[in-house]
Amino acid sequence: MLKTEGGEKMNKIKLARMNPELVSQEIGDFVINTALGFGTTGCVIGLSGGVDSTTTAALIKKAFDQYSAGNCHKLELVGYMLPSKTNAPEDTADGIKVAERLGIRYEVQSIEQVLDVHRSTNPEAFSSKFHLGNLASRVRANILSTKAATENKILAGTGNKDEDYGIGYYTLFGDGAVHISPIGNLPKRLVREMATYLGFGDLANRIPSAGLEPGQTDFGDLGYMYETVELVVSGLEQGFTKEELLNHSQVTDYAKQDMELYQSKFGKTKFAQAEDLVKDIYRRNAIAEGKARIIHPPLAPITLRYD
Repeated sequence: MLKTEGGEKMNKIKLARMNPELVSQEIGDFVINTALGFGTTGCVIGLSGGVDSTTTAALIKKAFDQYSAGNCHKLELVGYMLPSKTNAPEDTADGIKVAERLGIRYEVQSIEQVLDVHRSTNPEAFSSKFHLGNLASRVRANILSTKAATENKILAGTGNKDEDYGIGYYTLFGDGAVHISPIGNLPKRLVREMATYLGFGDLANRIPSAGLEPGQTDFGDLGYMYETVELVVSGLEQGFTKEELLNHSQVTDYAKQDMELYQSKFGKTKFAQAEDLVKDIYRRNAIAEGKARIIHPPLAPITLRYD
């Protein structure tokens, strides 16, 4: 039992644990069955060099290799890197390294000219980094889904549970517009664990960034780490009320650590107090639920334990 800041006793929030071999097999079976169910030749994926897309690609490649070894019908994974001028060159370089380590076919295509065409139809977007970033995400989604269609493949999403279903930190009709969500039931913490298990430990702790604005990081945007998102969302899933979580020592400790880290990194504060930080997660969680009602790609069913 833990205590609230007021001294009341409160149950501990449990965090998920996994057997990576079992979960990798479950995700792999899900992707294979979906690809075969639609009569396709495999999957298309957008590669950014980040831990989410790397882990998703590695899981799918592992599954497809196992399936293709014993069947005349082969399943293929193809990776696409679609950078714009806001992306750091090392992002594309890391994406290429991942594709080559996995031994998959890949292409690199800049979307800058495609984006520029939209100046005639959406000039208002070019005066806002936020809207321009989301436009870039939607352009990538259009290219990837068209590649998937012309190659008779399905488009695999790369969003994790914290981002997509915890706080809705993705672009609607952009990176959320996919056929399947292989790692959508894995919090970021377990995605990193899976990356290490699959041999990509060097990318497991890469600083999360959507790459939609120069120098952008998820922590800089949000003001808190994904571990804090996971803790709050897990608490809600385990029946804690929002009011209870605002005073729960586990939550407040995480929130205060994030606030101190933000202050040290950026020399300013984003939230006046821990309660404000937690309430922002609640706000974004409601947005995530609303987005999921519009687009909700199927998630791989996986086995997690809470002890």
